[in-house]
Amino acid sequence: MAALPSLISMMSQLIASPSISSSQSNWDQSNKGVIELLESWLSSQGFQCEIMPIPGRPNNVNLIATLGSGDGGLVLSGHTDTVPYDPGRWHSDPFKLEERDNKLYGLGSCDMKGFFAIVIDTVQQMALTNLKQPLIVLATADEETSMAGARALVSNHKIKARYALIGEPTSLTPIHAHKGILMERIRVTGQSGHSSNPALGNNAMEAMHAVMSELMRFRNRLKERYRDASFVVDYPTMNFGCIHGGDSANRICGSCDIDFDLRVLPGMSNQSLIEEIAKILPNVEQQTGTQIEINSLFPDIPSFFTPTESDIIKTCEKLTNNAASSVSFATEGPFFNQLGIETLILGPGSIDQAHQPNEFMALEQIKPMQQVLRGLIERYCVQGTPFNQPKDEEQRV
Repeated sequence: MAALPSLISMMSQLIASPSISSSQSNWDQSNKGVIELLESWLSSQGFQCEIMPIPGRPNNVNLIATLGSGDGGLVLSGHTDTVPYDPGRWHSDPFKLEERDNKLYGLGSCDMKGFFAIVIDTVQQMALTNLKQPLIVLATADEETSMAGARALVSNHKIKARYALIGEPTSLTPIHAHKGILMERIRVTGQSGHSSNPALGNNAMEAMHAVMSELMRFRNRLKERYRDASFVVDYPTMNFGCIHGGDSANRICGSCDIDFDLRVLPGMSNQSLIEEIAKILPNVEQQTGTQIEINSLFPDIPSFFTPTESDIIKTCEKLTNNAASSVSFATEGPFFNQLGIETLILGPGSIDQAHQPNEFMALEQIKPMQQVLRGLIERYCVQGTPFNQPKDEEQRV
């Protein structure tokens, strides 16, 4: 097999290939440069690589790289895109990997291009010539925005495996559950007019005040109705993220928008929540004489849940010496749930560094992550551990 660049060199090259995904067109970029790098490295190690187009996203693709065959096996998955960055707030070039104080700095270092470099470096150190079950390395597009890459996998039933690890930054803690998320926009349309006479218009901003009051009451009802002690924030949350209305102090505000997100616990129905919110709005319309509509900013993301009794959860608890936990941020995990794959979220780096200026991965996280990867590949691909083994069988890791 062809020699690969070092782990640090691979990580440097991935970070040097910009792949920002954003709802703002001036930020949004293709991920094809990252995919081409991954495809070249993985194919040199014997993986069969398929580049998968994303419907409606001609400049973005998924990569499915497979070694071996069978109906079980393991998926090691990550996303290739990053969020935008804050110009002027980085202490170094976001697109040049820099080591300082035993940390590797760069946009995507922990979220999550560094994960791919760790995976490929681990694979090339292992003897994987006679796998009993397949090893699949999956690289997706647009996780940071629409999750179009993961949604396309579900639509096309592209991935078949027993287990999956998504290498999001969790500080090497196995994550078996996370909240779902909805991002919505409510628009209030009133009537503009001269501010000297309120009768000349109908102030949409004032009507939005009534909308927000109703939403806050709804938020309180959700907090009372739903609790899950396994989460640090053990109730559903609603955040008012931004509001825009009017154009001048001397004009009655004719239109006002508010964008908010709603993070829901496993077991809650995203669609039911939207229906409940939609039922609130006609009363406000009638009271204020305005028009009110609600639309989704992005398709919703379901909550994620894998039972803690799952073999991959138990195995990773032993490999990391960390008990499985839950988080509030969203991942591609629920789409793997929909494909029938038992999945956990576990990766190097901390979510506290993700989406921040001076994002970094601590060097001390790399070797422990490689130990986890070797254990999982050995168990599910080399040994081909059966999916339906007895629960009391000793975990061989």
